[in-house]
Amino acid sequence: MNKPFLILLIIVLSSSTIHSQPELSENEKLFRTAKVWGFLKYYHPNVAKGKFDWDKKLIELFPKIEKAKTKEDLSIVFSDLIQSLGKIKECRSCTSTSNLNYFNKNFNLSWTQDKTMFTNELSESLKYIENNRFQGKSKFVTKNKNAGNVILTNETDYQNFDWKDTNLRVLSLFRYWNTIEYFFPYKYQMDKNWNQVLKEMLPKFLNPQSEIGYHLAMLEIVVDLDDSHAGLNTNLTNEYFGSKYIPAKFSIVDNKAVITSFYNDSLADINDLRVGDVIVKANGKTVNEILQQKSKFIQGSNTSAKFAYAFNKIFNGVTDSIEIEFLRNDKVKRNEIGRYSFDQFKYKKSSTDKWKILENNIVYINLGEVEVYDVSTILEEIKNTKSIIFDLRNYPKFTLPYILNFLNPSTKELLVSIIPDFNYPGKFYWEEPMSMGENNNNPYRGKVIVLVNSRTISYAELYAMGLQTVNNSITIGSQTLGADGNVSRTEFIGGFKTGFSGIGIFYPDFTETQRKGVRIDIEVSPTILGIKQGRDEVLEKAIKVALE
Repeated sequence: MNKPFLILLIIVLSSSTIHSQPELSENEKLFRTAKVWGFLKYYHPNVAKGKFDWDKKLIELFPKIEKAKTKEDLSIVFSDLIQSLGKIKECRSCTSTSNLNYFNKNFNLSWTQDKTMFTNELSESLKYIENNRFQGKSKFVTKNKNAGNVILTNETDYQNFDWKDTNLRVLSLFRYWNTIEYFFPYKYQMDKNWNQVLKEMLPKFLNPQSEIGYHLAMLEIVVDLDDSHAGLNTNLTNEYFGSKYIPAKFSIVDNKAVITSFYNDSLADINDLRVGDVIVKANGKTVNEILQQKSKFIQGSNTSAKFAYAFNKIFNGVTDSIEIEFLRNDKVKRNEIGRYSFDQFKYKKSSTDKWKILENNIVYINLGEVEVYDVSTILEEIKNTKSIIFDLRNYPKFTLPYILNFLNPSTKELLVSIIPDFNYPGKFYWEEPMSMGENNNNPYRGKVIVLVNSRTISYAELYAMGLQTVNNSITIGSQTLGADGNVSRTEFIGGFKTGFSGIGIFYPDFTETQRKGVRIDIEVSPTILGIKQGRDEVLEKAIKVALE
């Protein structure tokens, strides 16, 4: 083969390879756009300073994205965008060795160097921006001075938002996805990869079949966080699931709904409902089938949390009645029962004791009811008792420091936490351990017992961790909701508000609490028989332990 012919053949083959680059789908183009746009929002100095209307820049980019066919086309669009943002000065502090102790499970910018996604030229530009990233006060995010979690700032709210506006729906998705990408400390614990979530949600934000479909898409991506702090309620989601409820409270036990109490006793009598009734079907579907069908819309860090948050997804609806199949005294019964608006219940929370001394000199304290001003009086009266049972199956007041001063002989470490590095978005670093307590020459000498369950969330979980620092403490109950740490607030365009756990909370030995919940020494859950008999089996077990 002669040399000129060989050169010609190479040119032809190279040209063929260039022109045969696979055409990118709309979904893939928008996926890459979301990542580049979010990266530049937090990393490019001129963008983070607020020199540009960054939402507008994205919307102006959409027609160019649509015309792009290949990786090369798309990379040119992104390169042109970066070029339009102006020069970046060298950041000497960015390359210096950080003295921060980084938590590395969330951070990953390797996608900027993915040759299957971008050209070499674009990857080099993105790497340069990372190495010379913005340092200082960003337009879009600031640090909560007290806790260290992110506070979102200066996002345009688009008060005249029309759900039919595709550009704003996609912008809303991009905003939310990137907020979580860079500032959610538990991203690494999610069941789904966050990139995969973006790919799955893009079509649902692009082409919702209705306004309710758009609202359900927002709810679904929030639920994907697997975070009990992350929920979303709108008028349309409430309309979709229905705002009429049966008059009974229930707990999920063995994938069945066991009636535990009532919102309205009279309506319960009218509908022949009793505590301990076990509802196995509703409108022909088993409770488990309903849970599976609606699981992508039920928030929660773990199964216990999802069961707790399922109260407004199972038996409520839009009609005035629902047909149920239930067990009573081992006999199957069927009944059509009424559903009512919550206002019709005229529900009032029953009053409970703040604290009381039980038999055998055992103290029971309901931490959901005890106020700060109650503490000194209570502690003075119980200092010589045999045992204290602290009930955290509720949301406590901010009494923990005073309680720990009474229980512990000295300062104890409660937890360690991670917070975002605002100078390197996506990275989190370890804070110094949080300690509480003071020197006490006469600490409480009796047993300390802590009760927890699926109503124990957030500060209640931190409170439990605090009580667990007491040397002789025992924690009894079932899995907590697994969402500790201060909440960061965000919203979708249209004013649809949500939140997420903004700092990462761990035990001092670095054991995770998110999704897992707090440590439990003795696991006890209510049984169907116990519920029917009106017993508090968790408290019963605590009293037995106190007497040992």
